[in-house]
Amino acid sequence: MKYMLLIYLEEGALNEAERQACYAESTQLAHELYEKGVYVAANPLQPAASATSVRVRDGKRFVTDGPFAETREQLGGYFLIEASDLDEALDVAARIPVARKGTVEVRPVVELPGLPGR
Repeated sequence: MKYMLLIYLEEGALNEAERQACYAESTQLAHELYEKGVYVAANPLQPAASATSVRVRDGKRFVTDGPFAETREQLGGYFLIEASDLDEALDVAARIPVARKGTVEVRPVVELPGLPGR
């Protein structure tokens, strides 16, 4: 089953050296997961200020700058993995460097048949 590991962190919590170390450690983790056959994808995201939110109400599209949620911690990146169960996904989440300063939310993915790439 696929699990999405959503990485939340207060923006500005890492200085540039810490961010680069986090990227290097995350890249190493991704390679380890790839070797085990559980890696699907991973990427950090640009800052929340670069986000654009879209809502459709009554057939009309509303576009606003910024993330939808007003919180201190922002979605900063993700890992998409193939894990045998939730415990394995939680073990991987605990190894993501940002888990030491922020939060990693683990969610099972609904795999819809008929999507591209299946």
